[in-house]
Amino acid sequence: MPLDFTAIDFETANGNSASACAVGLVKVRGGQIVDTYSTLINPPTGWLDFHPGNIRVHGIYPKDVENAPTWPEVLAQMLDFIEGDVLIAHNASFDMGVLRKTTEAVGGTLPELHYACSLLISRKTYNLESYRLNQVAYAVGHEEFDHHDALADSDACARIIIHAAKRHGAEDLAGLLAETKQQLKPLNLPTNEAE
Repeated sequence: MPLDFTAIDFETANGNSASACAVGLVKVRGGQIVDTYSTLINPPTGWLDFHPGNIRVHGIYPKDVENAPTWPEVLAQMLDFIEGDVLIAHNASFDMGVLRKTTEAVGGTLPELHYACSLLISRKTYNLESYRLNQVAYAVGHEEFDHHDALADSDACARIIIHAAKRHGAEDLAGLLAETKQQLKPLNLPTNEAE
Protein backbone atom coordinates (compact mmCIF):
# COMPACT_ATOMS: atom_id res chain seq x y z
CA MET A 1 0.00 0.00 0.00
CA PRO A 2 1.47 3.40 -0.96
CA LEU A 3 1.83 6.48 1.22
CA ASP A 4 -1.60 8.11 0.75
CA PHE A 5 -3.20 10.80 2.93
CA THR A 6 -4.53 14.36 2.95
CA ALA A 7 -2.79 17.01 5.04
CA ILE A 8 -5.05 19.71 6.49
CA ASP A 9 -4.60 23.07 8.22
CA PHE A 10 -7.10 25.63 9.53
CA GLU A 11 -6.85 29.25 10.55
CA THR A 12 -9.47 30.68 12.92
CA ALA A 13 -10.94 34.15 13.39
CA ASN A 14 -10.66 33.98 17.17
CA GLY A 15 -9.97 31.61 20.05
CA ASN A 16 -13.12 29.59 19.43
CA SER A 17 -12.72 26.39 17.40
CA ALA A 18 -15.98 27.14 15.54
CA SER A 19 -14.51 30.25 13.88
CA ALA A 20 -12.75 28.66 10.87
CA CYS A 21 -11.74 31.41 8.43
CA ALA A 22 -9.34 29.54 6.12
CA VAL A 23 -8.44 25.96 5.24
CA GLY A 24 -5.73 24.31 3.19
CA LEU A 25 -5.62 20.70 2.02
CA VAL A 26 -2.79 18.83 0.31
CA LYS A 27 -3.38 15.39 -1.20
CA VAL A 28 -0.55 12.85 -1.23
CA ARG A 29 -0.59 9.72 -3.37
CA GLY A 30 2.28 7.26 -3.38
CA GLY A 31 4.42 9.65 -1.33
CA GLN A 32 3.97 12.49 -3.86
CA ILE A 33 1.95 15.70 -3.56
CA VAL A 34 -0.64 15.48 -6.33
CA ASP A 35 -3.33 18.09 -5.58
CA THR A 36 -4.23 21.03 -3.35
CA TYR A 37 -7.35 22.86 -2.22
CA SER A 38 -7.62 26.08 -0.24
CA THR A 39 -10.17 28.74 0.46
CA LEU A 40 -11.07 31.52 2.82
CA ILE A 41 -14.20 30.80 4.86
CA ASN A 42 -16.95 33.11 6.06
CA PRO A 43 -17.17 31.86 9.69
CA PRO A 44 -20.55 30.66 11.01
CA THR A 45 -22.93 33.24 12.44
CA GLY A 46 -21.99 33.92 16.03
CA TRP A 47 -18.28 33.27 15.44
CA LEU A 48 -17.52 36.17 13.10
CA ASP A 49 -15.48 38.31 15.50
CA PHE A 50 -11.85 38.49 14.42
CA HIS A 51 -9.47 38.76 17.36
CA PRO A 52 -6.51 41.12 16.78
CA GLY A 53 -4.10 38.39 17.93
CA ASN A 54 -5.42 35.95 15.33
CA ILE A 55 -5.20 38.61 12.61
CA ARG A 56 -1.57 39.24 13.59
CA VAL A 57 -0.84 35.53 13.14
CA HIS A 58 -2.55 34.83 9.80
CA GLY A 59 -3.21 38.28 8.31
CA ILE A 60 -6.85 37.53 7.47
CA TYR A 61 -9.26 40.43 8.13
CA PRO A 62 -13.09 40.42 8.33
CA LYS A 63 -13.30 42.18 4.94
CA ASP A 64 -11.30 39.31 3.40
CA VAL A 65 -14.03 36.75 4.17
CA GLU A 66 -17.15 38.85 3.50
CA ASN A 67 -17.71 37.17 0.13
CA ALA A 68 -16.02 33.89 0.98
CA PRO A 69 -18.03 30.65 0.91
CA THR A 70 -19.83 29.58 4.09
CA TRP A 71 -18.89 26.51 6.08
CA PRO A 72 -21.55 24.18 4.56
CA GLU A 73 -20.24 25.02 1.06
CA VAL A 74 -16.60 24.61 2.11
CA LEU A 75 -17.26 21.37 3.98
CA ALA A 76 -18.90 19.80 0.93
CA GLN A 77 -15.93 20.80 -1.25
CA MET A 78 -13.45 19.57 1.36
CA LEU A 79 -15.12 16.17 1.71
CA ASP A 80 -15.12 15.77 -2.09
CA PHE A 81 -11.41 16.56 -2.11
CA ILE A 82 -10.56 14.32 0.88
CA GLU A 83 -12.31 11.27 -0.63
CA GLY A 84 -12.26 9.40 2.69
CA ASP A 85 -8.48 9.80 3.15
CA VAL A 86 -6.73 9.70 6.48
CA LEU A 87 -6.20 13.31 7.55
CA ILE A 88 -2.84 14.51 8.89
CA ALA A 89 -2.37 17.81 10.71
CA HIS A 90 0.41 19.34 12.77
CA ASN A 91 -1.03 19.53 16.30
CA ALA A 92 -4.02 17.61 15.00
CA SER A 93 -6.15 18.11 18.11
CA PHE A 94 -6.49 21.80 17.13
CA ASP A 95 -7.42 21.19 13.48
CA MET A 96 -9.78 18.29 14.24
CA GLY A 97 -11.41 20.47 16.90
CA VAL A 98 -11.98 23.19 14.29
CA LEU A 99 -13.44 20.65 11.86
CA ARG A 100 -15.78 19.25 14.51
CA LYS A 101 -16.85 22.52 16.16
CA THR A 102 -17.40 24.52 12.95
CA THR A 103 -19.52 21.69 11.58
CA GLU A 104 -21.43 21.49 14.87
CA ALA A 105 -22.03 25.28 14.76
CA VAL A 106 -23.99 24.93 11.51
CA GLY A 107 -25.81 21.74 12.55
CA GLY A 108 -23.85 19.58 10.13
CA THR A 109 -22.46 16.07 10.42
CA LEU A 110 -19.09 14.59 9.53
CA PRO A 111 -18.41 11.24 7.90
CA GLU A 112 -16.31 8.57 9.60
CA LEU A 113 -12.78 9.80 9.01
CA HIS A 114 -9.52 9.03 10.80
CA TYR A 115 -6.52 11.20 11.48
CA ALA A 116 -2.95 11.27 12.77
CA CYS A 117 -0.69 14.05 14.03
CA SER A 118 2.53 15.10 12.30
CA LEU A 119 3.66 16.82 15.51
CA LEU A 120 3.59 13.50 17.42
CA ILE A 121 5.20 11.68 14.48
CA SER A 122 7.93 14.36 14.35
CA ARG A 123 8.74 13.89 18.03
CA LYS A 124 9.41 10.19 17.35
CA THR A 125 11.43 10.92 14.20
CA TYR A 126 13.63 13.97 14.74
CA ASN A 127 15.78 15.31 17.57
CA LEU A 128 14.88 19.01 17.63
CA GLU A 129 14.70 21.77 20.22
CA SER A 130 11.23 22.73 18.96
CA TYR A 131 8.61 20.71 17.12
CA ARG A 132 6.63 23.70 15.90
CA LEU A 133 5.60 23.29 12.27
CA ASN A 134 8.08 25.78 10.86
CA GLN A 135 10.98 24.30 12.86
CA VAL A 136 10.24 20.74 11.71
CA ALA A 137 9.74 21.96 8.13
CA TYR A 138 13.16 23.65 8.22
CA ALA A 139 14.69 20.46 9.61
CA VAL A 140 13.43 18.43 6.63
CA GLY A 141 14.76 21.02 4.18
CA HIS A 142 11.49 22.84 3.47
CA GLU A 143 12.53 26.37 4.33
CA GLU A 144 10.61 28.65 2.00
CA PHE A 145 6.99 28.80 3.04
CA ASP A 146 4.48 31.34 4.33
CA HIS A 147 3.91 30.05 7.87
CA HIS A 148 0.29 30.51 9.04
CA ASP A 149 -1.05 30.47 5.50
CA ALA A 150 -3.39 27.45 5.61
CA LEU A 151 -2.27 25.98 2.28
CA ALA A 152 1.43 26.59 2.96
CA ASP A 153 1.10 24.98 6.40
CA SER A 154 -0.74 21.91 5.08
CA ASP A 155 1.90 21.61 2.35
CA ALA A 156 4.67 21.72 4.98
CA CYS A 157 2.81 19.10 7.01
CA ALA A 158 2.59 16.82 3.96
CA ARG A 159 6.31 17.23 3.26
CA ILE A 160 7.17 16.38 6.89
CA ILE A 161 5.20 13.12 6.70
CA ILE A 162 6.76 12.17 3.35
CA HIS A 163 10.25 12.85 4.78
CA ALA A 164 9.50 11.00 8.03
CA ALA A 165 8.28 7.94 6.10
CA LYS A 166 11.52 7.88 4.08
CA ARG A 167 13.60 8.29 7.22
CA HIS A 168 11.86 5.34 8.86
CA GLY A 169 11.90 3.27 5.67
CA ALA A 170 8.10 3.10 5.82
CA GLU A 171 6.38 2.37 2.53
CA ASP A 172 2.95 3.46 3.70
CA LEU A 173 1.16 5.38 6.43
CA ALA A 174 0.53 2.23 8.48
CA GLY A 175 4.26 1.52 8.49
CA LEU A 176 5.08 5.08 9.54
CA LEU A 177 2.52 4.96 12.35
CA ALA A 178 3.94 1.65 13.55
CA GLU A 179 7.53 2.98 13.47
CA THR A 180 6.54 6.07 15.48
CA LYS A 181 4.18 4.21 17.85
CA GLN A 182 1.18 6.26 16.73
CA GLN A 183 -2.38 5.17 16.01
CA LEU A 184 -5.09 6.55 13.79
CA LYS A 185 -7.80 8.31 15.78
CA PRO A 186 -11.45 8.56 14.79
CA LEU A 187 -12.65 12.06 13.91
CA ASN A 188 -16.11 11.37 15.33
CA LEU A 189 -15.35 10.85 19.01
CA PRO A 190 -17.99 10.74 21.70
CA THR A 191 -18.07 14.19 23.34
CA ASN A 192 -16.47 13.00 26.57
CA GLU A 193 -13.52 11.52 24.65
CA ALA A 194 -12.76 14.52 22.44
CA GLU A 195 -9.21 15.78 22.68
